[in-house]
Amino acid sequence: MTAHLFVDVEVKHPLLMLLYLLLVAATFCLFGFIVGIWAKGFEQLQVIPLLIVTPLTFLGGAFYSIDMLKEPWRSITLFNPVVYLINGFRWTFFGTADVSFPAALAATFAFFLACAGVIWWIFRTGYRLKQ
Repeated sequence: MTAHLFVDVEVKHPLLMLLYLLLVAATFCLFGFIVGIWAKGFEQLQVIPLLIVTPLTFLGGAFYSIDMLKEPWRSITLFNPVVYLINGFRWTFFGTADVSFPAALAATFAFFLACAGVIWWIFRTGYRLKQ
């Protein structure tokens, strides 16, 4: 909505964009919960965003098309989960992406299920909850 103040932006698939946004938000909330339980202090809490999430974002095609990369770098980039998050949003906004939307949706949902599984295990075992 803020972008409409500056440029004319058309969202190709607004309903899918909203649903995908909710899936990504829920996934990152679950991931943040896992990191919060794992971290023993504020310093350790910053390790994951600083050393893992930020580099994956910059290497995930947020600022460039991964189709510009030569092999084997393009294939290696496809192992980055952030590529699928970014390309899912890119497809919902513009109708085009480096990775198909079903693949992006499947990868994001798999990451969601993995995070939910880890949280289920944390609650089941009481990992770092019981003291």
